[in-house]
Amino acid sequence: MPSAGASLFWIALIAVLAPLLAGFVPRRLVPEVVLLLVLGMVVGPNVLALAVDGSEVDLLRELGLGMLFLLAGFEIDVAEITGRGGRRALVTWSISLVVAFAAVFLLGRSGVISAEIAVAIALTSTALGTLLPILKDGGLQKTALGRTVINHGAIGELGPVVAMAVLLGSRGDIESIVILGVFVVAAVAVGFIPLRLRREGSKLIAVIRRGSETTAQTTVRLTMLLLITLTAIATIFGLDIILGAFAAGFILRRVVPTGNDQLESKLEGLAFGFLIPIFFVTSGMSIDIGAVLAAPGILVAFLVLLVLVRGVPVFLATRLDRVDGFTTREQIRVALYATTGLPLIVAVTGVAVDAGEMTPANASILVAAGAITVLVLPLLATLLTVKPDITDPERRGTQR
Repeated sequence: MPSAGASLFWIALIAVLAPLLAGFVPRRLVPEVVLLLVLGMVVGPNVLALAVDGSEVDLLRELGLGMLFLLAGFEIDVAEITGRGGRRALVTWSISLVVAFAAVFLLGRSGVISAEIAVAIALTSTALGTLLPILKDGGLQKTALGRTVINHGAIGELGPVVAMAVLLGSRGDIESIVILGVFVVAAVAVGFIPLRLRREGSKLIAVIRRGSETTAQTTVRLTMLLLITLTAIATIFGLDIILGAFAAGFILRRVVPTGNDQLESKLEGLAFGFLIPIFFVTSGMSIDIGAVLAAPGILVAFLVLLVLVRGVPVFLATRLDRVDGFTTREQIRVALYATTGLPLIVAVTGVAVDAGEMTPANASILVAAGAITVLVLPLLATLLTVKPDITDPERRGTQR
């Protein structure tokens, strides 16, 4: 079996090769994330067996997942998510959840699937953390279309995480809700500390700012402390670390409401340069290609369900909203981006497997379906891109 050092070598090599290979593809039609997944699957234990998930790699993988969701939470504009766009995204996700439960209930009655609750939650997810680098690379993050995708993505990540905490725990529903409420209180208490210090303008803040320009890198270290603290609290309460990481991102945005280019650059360097690629490569390593090829019907069925449960409601919601004035092509693009899922599918299937409700083979199929959405749907959305009209400021990506 490969050692931890050998496994990390192959993971690091893939992390370097993926963006280089993606750069040779015209119009960057193949996202780097896809290459990380595919190459991870190739070197993983189910194909070439050059790398395996050990305790050392798993620790880095968890940190990568945490950074992915911290940055996703940090990118969310609280005013935007609580405004018209956020409310519309919440209603759309709620409709997706109802449709998902109806679909898996019917399929469960026929014996086609098991772990119905886990599958239903997975169907409603949107991989905002995965989409962020794609939106950044495509220059869409600050456009009206990008903001709409971020709204649906934020709810499409936060909603399933809360649903996981309430519906997939070993505790009863009431107890799970109480535990979730206690976690929220704890997160608010943790977030109050930096806000209080910032308001007081203490000498400590001045020391922290000076240290951010030295080898101390105080702001980065404090951000990592915030992330690890909240993920540790989430673990203590029996919740998924994604919830803690997402909360850390929200708190960081409250502390730096207008953003901080220097801090963001450092965090993105640490996250996208090292930790996040490890998460995607190891996610690819976990895919059992044999199990996927042995049951292509299940794979196709799950992909169809993802489109029907998540894509169609988002398309209809965007089409009914006349404020942004999206064309039909742009509405389809929003739906394609919103249907892209992976990290939460990995998390939900992992919980279901640990609980004995889902087999590792079926989990591999669902993760493979999530990987395919990352491969195909952003690609289709990019192919639908129309040259922007330079006379329209909203098409030029100006901010509100």
